[in-house]
Amino acid sequence: MSSDTTGPAPLGMSTRVGEPAGTAASWCDRCGTPAGEEGDHTACRAARQLEPPRYCQHCRRRMKVQVLPVGWAAVCVEHGETRA
Repeated sequence: MSSDTTGPAPLGMSTRVGEPAGTAASWCDRCGTPAGEEGDHTACRAARQLEPPRYCQHCRRRMKVQVLPVGWAAVCVEHGETRA
């Protein structure tokens, strides 16, 4: 049985199943506002160390999130599953 990830990804760099890690994000995955344009996302980065993402980084859709004993899984209907 193979694993899709080798461990937790750095903040904001979760691994999408089937795609390479490190793709550029245009939306904050916690609050859903444009990343880098609106306000200071320091609080979002701090919260994301303990919480799974709530919004897709690529299309700003709200994701279905499942917290697991070994991490979390979030699913965007457009971009698929992300895990950590």
